[in-house]
Formats: sequence, structure tokens, C-alpha cells
Amino acid sequence: MTPPPKHPKIYHITHVDNLHDIVTTGGLISDAEMIRRGGPRQTIGFTGIKRRRIEELEVPSHPGTKVGDYVPFNFCPRSVMLYVIHRANHPELTYRGGQDPIVHLEADLHRVVAWADQNGVRWAFSLSNAGAYYTEFRSRLNDLHELDWNAIEARDFRDPDIKERKQAEFLVYEYFPFVLVERVGVFNAPTRDRVTQTLAGGGHTPGIEVRSDWYY
Repeated sequence: MTPPPKHPKIYHITHVDNLHDIVTTGGLISDAEMIRRGGPRQTIGFTGIKRRRIEELEVPSHPGTKVGDYVPFNFCPRSVMLYVIHRANHPELTYRGGQDPIVHLEADLHRVVAWADQNGVRWAFSLSNAGAYYTEFRSRLNDLHELDWNAIEARDFRDPDIKERKQAEFLVYEYFPFVLVERVGVFNAPTRDRVTQTLAGGGHTPGIEVRSDWYY
């Protein structure tokens, strides 16, 4: 595999309508906890896969926990899931609002790990799609080289192997504080303005940038 970047970033995508609750809560919560609370304002993922992550798929690095117990991140913007959202034609996708209102929450991987280790919060990462039954997991920074960073950064993922490895995930157990978000990337100026309004007066205000190169 290829060596990791010196300063790897992680990215969580969500609908702009969900930002208010994230700020009010003080952070992101796992899908399992989200469902216990009644669900997000706007769901953008596959319901069936979310159920499998909550009920079936375990994280062997931390016995007794399921993938759905963790807040998920990708190692890149412009994820495969965002492409599915952009195309809006997958039969299992109920959301049909396109990519315009989707925002990227960016954080620094090493800063997140330092916070997690200091606070006793479990974390792990998958070498491919964490929603698949065959995925391998790791929980040491020394194993970051096992990720296929070329596949993660690939913009052409028609090859099934590249597509799987591009979907590697970083997972934070149960809760991820919003103060660790360093930047919010958006598709256009109208969404940037909505994010700015939502975050106003909320305490932590990360940088907000129009990053059309993070979209399709």
C-alpha cells in the first residue's frame, strides 16, 4: 500500500438541515443513538445498510461494538456515497435532493486520535467499506499504511476494487464533538450562507468554504 499523508484529514457528510441539531447537541452522534432519539431531520443514507451496521456488523478491534455504534468518516471528500446522492437514482436511496445541500465536515485525523486517546474514546478504521461483511479493521495509527491511499484519492472508481478501498472509514465511538471540526466544505454560495446562519452564535465556528472540487 501507499504511505499515508503527513496530515491526513477525515470527512463526514450530512445534509445542511441537520447542522442545527449537531450544533445544539454539541457534536455528531452515532446512527444507533440517532435512531434511539428518533432519527435525523434529513436522512441521506441507505436505510437497509444503516440497519445492518447497527444490528449485524461488528468492529473486532473493540469486541461487543457494532459499526453503527460509531460516528463514520471517510478519508476523502467527494466520496462514493456523495456520488450516489448526486446521481439520485439508486433504488435503495429515499433521499432525492441531490448534492447541493450536502456539507462536508472536515477534521484532522491526528488531532481526533489525540482527543480520543486522552478521553478514553474508542476509535478504529476500516480498510474498505465498513458496511460490508468482509471488511478488516485496525485501531493503531501505525497501520494507516495499510489503507490504499491512491484508491482513497482516486476520482475514477469504476474499478470495483478501487471503489471498495476508496470507501475506507474512520470510526469514532458514539460521539464526536463539533469543536474538532476545522472546516465545513459546501457546494455553492447559497449553502455556505445557510451554514453561516446556522452556526452563528453557536460557539465554535469552523472555516466555511465553497469547495466545488469536493463535489460532482
